[in-house]
Amino acid sequence: MTVVFVVAIALLTVAAGCAIYRAERGPSMLDRTVALDVFTTTIVGAIALEAAYSRRATSIPILVVMSLVAFVGSVTVARFAAVEREEEGRIELPPTDDRAEEAER
Repeated sequence: MTVVFVVAIALLTVAAGCAIYRAERGPSMLDRTVALDVFTTTIVGAIALEAAYSRRATSIPILVVMSLVAFVGSVTVARFAAVEREEEGRIELPPTDDRAEEAER
């Protein structure tokens, strides 16, 4: 049981580190949002792992609240990004034929 716990903690640590790196380097706001959502998910996983290891159910409300906050945050950013004007440039869009021709000029 201890070996599984240590391996799971190591994997969660690597996942959290990769998410923080992507949040720092992400070229767009949506990349950073997804990275922070992954980071929150790894934190929830770590708390759940600790609760399972210590056989306590007192951290379940914390897990529920953190999951809801992460969900509401992701939905809020998605709604904000859906109404953003293209000129603001916070979201990188894939190049289309019109924009590719304008870039070549």
